[in-house]
Amino acid sequence: MAESLEARNKVLVLEAFDALFNRRDYAAAVRLLSPRYVQHGAHNTPDREGLIELIKTLPPTLKYELDTIVAYGDFVVLHGKFTGIGQRRNRIASDLVRIEDGVLAENWDVTRAEA
Repeated sequence: MAESLEARNKVLVLEAFDALFNRRDYAAAVRLLSPRYVQHGAHNTPDREGLIELIKTLPPTLKYELDTIVAYGDFVVLHGKFTGIGQRRNRIASDLVRIEDGVLAENWDVTRAEA
């Protein structure tokens, strides 16, 4: 039985988040993020290189922990948290990721301090 588009997209997004935030494998991140990647967030420049440079400035103890993932077509929604960020409280994150041509093309995110 063939794997669904949604299942493939969830695996792709989880691989990209793990490469970026947990393993700090920037070569893998470049492979998994479109050259035209757009980050719709207030925390960094809106392109792939800006996101990678931001991650490089964060503590090496930073980790992403997934709570929920849902996919619909070319969109994947994640809800999780960032731990080890060097602050008193972890950060809760919700991300909407658009996939195009087998790579992450866009990401809209919202983060807040964990209650």
